[in-house]
Amino acid sequence: MITVSNVSVFFSGEPLFSGLSLIINKRDRIGLVGRNGAGKSTLLKLITRELSPDEGLVLNPSSASIGYLPQEMQINSDISVVEEVNKAFEEVNALESHIRDLNTELLSRTDYETESYIKLAQKLTEANERFYLLGGKSRAADAEKVLLGLGFDRYEFDKPVNTLSGGWKMRIELAKLLLRRPDLILLDEPTNHLDILSIQWLEDYLKNYPGGVIIVSHDRAFLDNATNRTVEVIMGRIYDYKCSYTEYVAQREQTMSSQIAAFDNQQKEIKDIEAFIERFRYKATKAKQVQSRIKKLEKIERITPDDADNSAMVFSFPPAPRAGKVIYSAENLNKSFGEKHVLKSISVNVLRNDFVAFVGKNGMGKTTLSRIIMGELSHDNGNSELGHNVKIGYFAQNQAQMLDGEKTVFETIDDIATGDMRPRVRSLLGNFLFSGETIEKKVKVLSGGEKARLALAKMLLEPVNLLILDEPTNHLDMRSKDILKNALLHYDGTLIIVSHDRDFLHGLTNKTIEFRNHKVFEHLGDVYDFLSTRNIESFSSLNTQSDVSSEKKQSSSDNKLAWEQRKERERLRRKIRSRIEKAEEEIISIEEQISELDTILQNPDPEKDMTPVYTQYQDLKSALQKVEEEWENYSLELEEFEEEE
Repeated sequence: MITVSNVSVFFSGEPLFSGLSLIINKRDRIGLVGRNGAGKSTLLKLITRELSPDEGLVLNPSSASIGYLPQEMQINSDISVVEEVNKAFEEVNALESHIRDLNTELLSRTDYETESYIKLAQKLTEANERFYLLGGKSRAADAEKVLLGLGFDRYEFDKPVNTLSGGWKMRIELAKLLLRRPDLILLDEPTNHLDILSIQWLEDYLKNYPGGVIIVSHDRAFLDNATNRTVEVIMGRIYDYKCSYTEYVAQREQTMSSQIAAFDNQQKEIKDIEAFIERFRYKATKAKQVQSRIKKLEKIERITPDDADNSAMVFSFPPAPRAGKVIYSAENLNKSFGEKHVLKSISVNVLRNDFVAFVGKNGMGKTTLSRIIMGELSHDNGNSELGHNVKIGYFAQNQAQMLDGEKTVFETIDDIATGDMRPRVRSLLGNFLFSGETIEKKVKVLSGGEKARLALAKMLLEPVNLLILDEPTNHLDMRSKDILKNALLHYDGTLIIVSHDRDFLHGLTNKTIEFRNHKVFEHLGDVYDFLSTRNIESFSSLNTQSDVSSEKKQSSSDNKLAWEQRKERERLRRKIRSRIEKAEEEIISIEEQISELDTILQNPDPEKDMTPVYTQYQDLKSALQKVEEEWENYSLELEEFEEEE
C-alpha cells in the first residue's frame, strides 16, 4: 500500500535514518518501537508527508487515506463533545448530499442507453459503495459506540469540549480518527491518554479494523494484543519481524546471539588465515598455499553483527527508613472542586510494605487522592492521616513539566542535593544516562523521556519509605520501564502507583484500588487479578453488568485468603533478599580490610610487634568464612523459595 524507499533524514548534518526502507501493506498491524529519540515519530511524519526525506522516496501509489494521531496537539473547541465528534463524518455527509444530487439528476433523465447516463449511474454506484464503507447508515450509533468505548459517559456527550482536560480532548481526536475510517491509522503513544478499560476496548477495535494500523507505543501488553508485526528503529536502521512485540524480543535476541557467534567464528578463521600468510609469506615452498589463502581471505563475506544500543539506566532506591504499621488512612473523606464532586465518603488504608495500584477512568480521583496524601491538596471533610515517621517521595503526572527549563541537567540535581549526595551528583546523573556534554544541556531542550529520567533521578536524593508515582512510565521506553520496575521490586518501603500500563503493574503490586463513581473499591492482587475478578474481557462486557452487581464485593473469602498468603510470601521473599544484600555488603567490607592487612603483612615492620595484625587477620578470615556461609544459605533459601512457586 505504502512504500518507504531508501530514505535518509539528517538533523544538523547527523543522520537520523540512513537508507531506510519499509513496505506497509493494507491489513498490517505494525508495532513501531525503539528507544526515545530513535526517530519513530519522525517516521510517522514521513509517511503522512508532514516531513520530506533528505534522500529517498515515500510512495503511496493507491492514494490511500491516512489518519494520524500525534502524541500531543492543541485542541480548542466551544461546541459539544458529540458535535465535535460528528465532524468525523464530513466526507460521509458530503457523499450523502452528492448521492441525493445524482439521484435527482438520474430521475430527470430518460436517455438510459447513452454513455453519459451510464457514467452517471456508475458514479452513483461508487458513491453509494463509499458511503456504506464509511458507515454512512450508522453514524450516530458508531459515534456513541466509540465514545463509550473510549470512556465517555452518555451524560458527557453534551459537555463543551473546552471544559475537558487535555487527555479527554485527545480521546475526542482519537474518536474522530477512528470514525473517519482511513485506509491507514497512525497512532503515536495513544495509551498515554487512556485508562485500562479504554485501552482494552481500543485493542479489540483495532483487531477488527478493515485498514492498516501502525502504533508507536511503550505499552508491551497493548502491542502484544493489537499488533502482529514489529518494526524496531535502532541507530538509524530498522528490523522487521512478522510477530508481536514479546515474540520479536525473543527472536531478536536469538538472532543477535547467532550473529555474534558467527562473527566470533569468522574472526577466528580470518586470524588463522592471516597468521598462516604471515608465517609462510617468504617461503618459496609455501608460495602456492599462501596465494590460495590470500584469495580465500579476499572472498570471505565479512559478517557484521547488527548494531545494538545497550545504554540503560542503572539505579536502585535507597533503603527505606523505618515507619509505623499504618502508612496512610482515610475515613469518610470527601473532596470537591466547586460543584464537581470527585471523592465521596471514601475510606482507604495503606499498610507498611503494601504495593498498591490506583486504577480507574481518568477524572475519577486517582491523582486527587495522591495529592491529598502528599499534602498538596486539602480535603473537604472526613479524616486523612499519614502514619508515624512517613517520608514521601512523589513523582507527579506532570513531573517533567514541573522541572525548571532554564536550569541545566546538572544544576537541577546539584541545587537540591545535600550531605553525602553532593559529591555524587555526576555519578547519579551518569546512572540515568546523562554524561559528558549532556549534563550541561538546559532542561527545556530535553525530550520527554530525558525529562522523565531526570525527574526519577531527583527521587533518589534522599531515602523515603512511601513512594507515590503518578503515571511514571508515560515517557519511558521499554528498557527504562523494565529497569524502573526491577528497582521497585527491590524497594523495601511502601508503594502507591497510578498507572494504566498492565505489563508494568503485573507482578508489581499486591493490592488494587479501583476509583469508580466517586468511590473506591479494594481488590487483592495485581492488575490482572483485578480485571479477572471484575470479569472484564472487553468494554462491552462491562456495559452488560448491572449497576447493582458492579458495586458488590468482588473477591471471595477464599480468594482473599490466597492473596493474604501471597502477600506474606512476598514479605518473606523481600526479607531473604535483604539478608543476601546485607551479607554481600559485609563480604565486600571484610575483603577490603583483609586486602589492607595483606599489604601490611607482605612488608612487615621489623620494629613492630605484628601479633595483633596476625590475630586481626585470622579473625577477619573467620568472619569472612561465616558471612560467606550465611550468604550461601540465604541464596539457597531464596532459590528453594522461588522453586516452590
